[in-house]
Amino acid sequence: MEPVLFFENHWLAEHHLVVVSYSWFVMTILALFSFLATRRMEIVPGKFQNVMEVIIGGFDSLITDTMGHDGRRFFPLIATLGLYILAANLLGLLPGFESPTANLNTTVSMALVVFLMTHIVGVKVHGIKYLKQFMGPIWWLSPLMIPIEIVSHLARPVSLSFRLFGNIMGEDKALAVVLLLVPFLLPMPVLVLMIFTSLIQTLVFMLLAMMYIAGAMAEAH
Repeated sequence: MEPVLFFENHWLAEHHLVVVSYSWFVMTILALFSFLATRRMEIVPGKFQNVMEVIIGGFDSLITDTMGHDGRRFFPLIATLGLYILAANLLGLLPGFESPTANLNTTVSMALVVFLMTHIVGVKVHGIKYLKQFMGPIWWLSPLMIPIEIVSHLARPVSLSFRLFGNIMGEDKALAVVLLLVPFLLPMPVLVLMIFTSLIQTLVFMLLAMMYIAGAMAEAH
């Protein structure tokens, strides 16, 4: 049993190293694109700058429509999460690559960032009064409401993590099966569906993150 456990642990360590490598690859590509788009900013943008401006403008509109103008201060966090998740999701569609978001460690880390930011913002905006949201509308219901509220808040990072992880991992497995069955002719409808799924999962993660943070800011109302 010990040799089996050794090889199993060794395989897991190598797999996590591969996932981390892919994650750094995604971050490097995004950093390179950002550098290329901003090194020569022009009033009349070129093709590459124009594409990046459309993407960033889309994120800005989404954040403003969801959270209002106060949400713009969270643009760096939400836009970074969105760009990273989208790039990581799409990376798994390339033969020989694996989506970093198909690993639970990646999705949990991002969900914890959103979870901590939500409560940090809530305390910063409302102070100690932020804790009143866990007590319910009536004081004598506090013994019942506090456990319910704590569980509901703890369920948020779990939901964010497993939703993204499950969908992208299933997508990668489905792609592997399709490539195995049809190695020389990948059906285009399947590929288009996977690209659509990657976009949807990115949007869902961003929307939930924005809703949680916006809810923490508006709790006093």
